[in-house]
Amino acid sequence: MEIKSNDVLLVIDVQNDFCPGGSLAVADGDAVLAPIHRIAPRFAHIVLTQDWHTANHASFASAHPGKHPFEQIELAYGPQTLWPDHCVQGTRGAEFHPKLNLPQAELILRKGFRPRIDSYSAFFENDRVTPTGLAGYLDDRGLTRVFLAGLAYDYCVGYSALDARRLGLEAVILRDACRAINLNGSVEKIEAQFSEAGVRLVDTATLEQKMHDDQRLLDAAAQASAEEGIRQGIEDEENGRIRPIREFFDEFEAAHRHLRVAHTDKRPDR
Repeated sequence: MEIKSNDVLLVIDVQNDFCPGGSLAVADGDAVLAPIHRIAPRFAHIVLTQDWHTANHASFASAHPGKHPFEQIELAYGPQTLWPDHCVQGTRGAEFHPKLNLPQAELILRKGFRPRIDSYSAFFENDRVTPTGLAGYLDDRGLTRVFLAGLAYDYCVGYSALDARRLGLEAVILRDACRAINLNGSVEKIEAQFSEAGVRLVDTATLEQKMHDDQRLLDAAAQASAEEGIRQGIEDEENGRIRPIREFFDEFEAAHRHLRVAHTDKRPDR
């Protein structure tokens, strides 16, 4: 698998409230930082999402007297899991983790800001109809494959991947760059949906190794081209054909120009 110029890294909700010490902490949530930072330089395009709730949001258990976090209720758009208050606009909990360092990100998309509707997916609110605007942004930019990382794997990351597939985009989840809540078997349930929808799972280490192997193949091809040019020159000399030095260098340059073009096609535009 190659990372190309039409790929985007979608980093989902790496915010204080979802990390250790937060009000809705995902176990080991801050462990996603290292693999995200390791793979991010490979991408020409990065988008961050940010849960951005109003106080007394409809998805908060505290907004429903007598209800408790992780219970499920029915809202106008269907079932809704109730959560502890989290990622309230303007609070420290809503801020990105202080060690998340992706200044090259081209867009920060805030979701869940409508008081009466939650938003797991980066593409649609939980009514599955109201768009966030991300689909139009990616379409305008010509970005057709999303790589997803962040929190939480079985909710906001997973729903975003499924909606990407629903929109006709390729979706690849960087599994080691995510952590899950795993509420009532939610990991098993969403992975079954991944399988049906064609969402791919890959580790960042595997992706990096594949890119490293591709580079080695290109380097080997360049070496073989140079050695062939030298061999041909020696053979011509032995056969009494003295080639103009310009002819030798023109062939050498043409071979390397071809390899540079091939190499450029494998790397994202900057």
